[in-house]
Amino acid sequence: MENSTKYLFLASGVNDGEGFWLVGIKNCDENILEDENLLDCHRKELIGHESAKDILLAINLNVNNLLNELRKKNYSLESPSMGISFDIPLEILENIFDFWLDIYKNQEGWDACLGLLKVRKRISLKNLIESESLKGNSKKWAIKIETLHTYVPSSLRVNKLNDPMWE
Repeated sequence: MENSTKYLFLASGVNDGEGFWLVGIKNCDENILEDENLLDCHRKELIGHESAKDILLAINLNVNNLLNELRKKNYSLESPSMGISFDIPLEILENIFDFWLDIYKNQEGWDACLGLLKVRKRISLKNLIESESLKGNSKKWAIKIETLHTYVPSSLRVNKLNDPMWE
Protein backbone atom coordinates (compact mmCIF):
# COMPACT_ATOMS: atom_id res chain seq x y z
CA MET A 1 0.00 0.00 0.00
CA GLU A 2 2.77 2.48 0.92
CA ASN A 3 4.54 2.05 -2.43
CA SER A 4 1.35 2.43 -4.45
CA THR A 5 0.83 5.33 -6.81
CA LYS A 6 -1.43 8.22 -5.94
CA TYR A 7 -2.78 11.34 -7.58
CA LEU A 8 -1.37 14.60 -6.27
CA PHE A 9 -3.89 17.23 -7.31
CA LEU A 10 -4.86 20.90 -7.22
CA ALA A 11 -8.60 21.47 -7.46
CA SER A 12 -11.19 24.14 -6.81
CA GLY A 13 -14.25 23.52 -4.72
CA VAL A 14 -17.21 24.93 -2.86
CA ASN A 15 -18.48 24.01 0.59
CA ASP A 16 -21.64 25.68 1.90
CA GLY A 17 -21.32 28.42 -0.71
CA GLU A 18 -17.70 29.11 0.25
CA GLY A 19 -15.05 28.69 -2.47
CA PHE A 20 -11.61 27.20 -1.83
CA TRP A 21 -8.57 25.63 -3.47
CA LEU A 22 -7.47 22.19 -2.37
CA VAL A 23 -4.12 20.47 -2.84
CA GLY A 24 -4.32 16.84 -1.83
CA ILE A 25 -3.69 13.19 -2.52
CA LYS A 26 -6.22 10.64 -3.79
CA ASN A 27 -6.00 6.96 -4.65
CA CYS A 28 -5.49 6.15 -8.31
CA ASP A 29 -8.84 4.44 -8.67
CA GLU A 30 -10.76 7.35 -7.17
CA ASN A 31 -12.03 10.10 -9.42
CA ILE A 32 -10.97 13.33 -7.79
CA LEU A 33 -14.14 15.10 -8.82
CA GLU A 34 -16.31 12.39 -7.22
CA ASP A 35 -15.86 14.48 -4.07
CA GLU A 36 -19.08 16.50 -4.00
CA ASN A 37 -17.22 19.60 -2.76
CA LEU A 38 -14.76 19.71 -5.66
CA LEU A 39 -15.65 21.48 -8.90
CA ASP A 40 -12.66 21.42 -11.20
CA CYS A 41 -9.24 19.77 -11.22
CA HIS A 42 -6.45 22.11 -12.36
CA ARG A 43 -3.41 19.85 -11.80
CA LYS A 44 -3.24 16.07 -11.42
CA GLU A 45 -0.04 14.03 -11.32
CA LEU A 46 0.24 10.29 -10.81
CA ILE A 47 3.23 9.62 -8.54
CA GLY A 48 4.35 7.31 -5.75
CA HIS A 49 2.67 7.63 -2.37
CA GLU A 50 5.80 8.73 -0.47
CA SER A 51 6.70 11.23 -3.19
CA ALA A 52 3.18 12.65 -3.13
CA LYS A 53 3.37 13.09 0.66
CA ASP A 54 6.75 14.86 0.42
CA ILE A 55 5.61 17.21 -2.35
CA LEU A 56 2.32 17.94 -0.58
CA LEU A 57 4.26 18.85 2.56
CA ALA A 58 6.45 21.31 0.61
CA ILE A 59 3.44 22.84 -1.20
CA ASN A 60 1.57 23.32 2.08
CA LEU A 61 4.62 24.88 3.76
CA ASN A 62 5.08 27.23 0.80
CA VAL A 63 1.40 28.27 0.86
CA ASN A 64 1.46 28.72 4.65
CA ASN A 65 4.60 30.87 4.37
CA LEU A 66 2.86 33.01 1.75
CA LEU A 67 -0.31 33.40 3.81
CA ASN A 68 1.67 34.26 6.95
CA GLU A 69 3.67 36.84 5.01
CA LEU A 70 0.46 38.46 3.76
CA ARG A 71 -1.00 38.54 7.28
CA LYS A 72 2.19 40.21 8.57
CA LYS A 73 1.69 42.87 5.90
CA ASN A 74 -1.89 43.41 7.15
CA TYR A 75 -3.67 41.83 4.20
CA SER A 76 -6.96 40.26 5.11
CA LEU A 77 -7.68 36.98 3.36
CA GLU A 78 -10.74 34.81 3.62
CA SER A 79 -10.17 31.71 5.73
CA PRO A 80 -12.37 29.01 4.26
CA SER A 81 -13.49 26.14 6.48
CA MET A 82 -11.45 23.82 4.27
CA GLY A 83 -8.60 24.26 1.81
CA ILE A 84 -6.89 27.46 0.70
CA SER A 85 -8.54 30.86 0.25
CA PHE A 86 -9.80 31.81 -3.20
CA ASP A 87 -8.06 35.15 -2.49
CA ILE A 88 -4.87 33.43 -3.71
CA PRO A 89 -5.03 33.34 -7.53
CA LEU A 90 -4.96 29.99 -9.31
CA GLU A 91 -1.82 31.00 -11.23
CA ILE A 92 0.11 31.44 -7.96
CA LEU A 93 -0.94 28.00 -6.70
CA GLU A 94 -0.15 26.41 -10.06
CA ASN A 95 3.35 27.92 -9.97
CA ILE A 96 3.92 26.57 -6.45
CA PHE A 97 2.53 23.14 -7.38
CA ASP A 98 4.60 22.93 -10.57
CA PHE A 99 7.83 24.08 -8.93
CA TRP A 100 7.72 21.51 -6.12
CA LEU A 101 6.64 18.72 -8.44
CA ASP A 102 9.47 19.55 -10.86
CA ILE A 103 12.25 20.04 -8.27
CA TYR A 104 11.38 16.71 -6.62
CA LYS A 105 12.89 14.97 -9.67
CA ASN A 106 16.34 16.33 -8.70
CA GLN A 107 17.36 14.95 -5.26
CA GLU A 108 20.10 17.53 -4.70
CA GLY A 109 17.78 20.34 -5.77
CA TRP A 110 14.94 18.98 -3.65
CA ASP A 111 17.07 18.82 -0.50
CA ALA A 112 18.43 22.34 -1.04
CA CYS A 113 15.04 23.84 -1.89
CA LEU A 114 13.29 22.21 1.07
CA GLY A 115 16.02 23.58 3.34
CA LEU A 116 15.63 27.05 1.81
CA LEU A 117 11.84 26.82 2.20
CA LYS A 118 12.25 26.03 5.91
CA VAL A 119 14.59 29.03 6.28
CA ARG A 120 12.02 31.13 4.37
CA LYS A 121 9.46 30.23 7.01
CA ARG A 122 11.46 32.36 9.46
CA ILE A 123 13.10 35.02 7.29
CA SER A 124 13.09 36.35 3.76
CA LEU A 125 15.80 34.95 1.52
CA LYS A 126 16.44 38.39 -0.04
CA ASN A 127 19.33 39.25 2.28
CA LEU A 128 21.06 35.91 1.64
CA ILE A 129 20.65 36.41 -2.10
CA GLU A 130 21.85 40.03 -2.10
CA SER A 131 24.77 39.43 0.25
CA GLU A 132 26.22 36.79 -2.08
CA SER A 133 26.00 34.22 0.76
CA LEU A 134 24.46 31.78 -1.68
CA LYS A 135 26.25 30.63 -4.80
CA GLY A 136 25.39 28.64 -7.92
CA ASN A 137 22.25 26.52 -7.85
CA SER A 138 21.47 27.45 -4.24
CA LYS A 139 21.22 31.09 -5.25
CA LYS A 140 19.13 30.23 -8.32
CA TRP A 141 16.74 28.14 -6.20
CA ALA A 142 16.58 30.78 -3.44
CA ILE A 143 15.54 33.37 -6.03
CA LYS A 144 12.81 31.03 -7.31
CA ILE A 145 11.56 30.25 -3.80
CA GLU A 146 11.51 33.94 -2.94
CA THR A 147 9.54 34.56 -6.15
CA LEU A 148 6.95 31.98 -5.00
CA HIS A 149 6.39 34.21 -1.94
CA THR A 150 5.97 37.57 -3.70
CA TYR A 151 2.22 37.60 -4.41
CA VAL A 152 0.46 40.65 -3.01
CA PRO A 153 -3.33 41.15 -3.35
CA SER A 154 -4.39 44.24 -5.22
CA SER A 155 -6.85 45.69 -2.73
CA LEU A 156 -7.32 43.57 0.35
CA ARG A 157 -5.09 45.60 2.63
CA VAL A 158 -6.69 46.26 5.97
CA ASN A 159 -5.96 49.71 7.25
CA LYS A 160 -6.56 50.06 10.95
CA LEU A 161 -8.48 53.21 11.50
CA ASN A 162 -7.75 55.23 14.59
CA ASP A 163 -10.69 56.05 16.80
CA PRO A 164 -11.82 59.64 16.40
CA MET A 165 -10.38 61.97 19.03
CA TRP A 166 -13.76 63.51 19.80
CA GLU A 167 -15.49 60.35 21.00
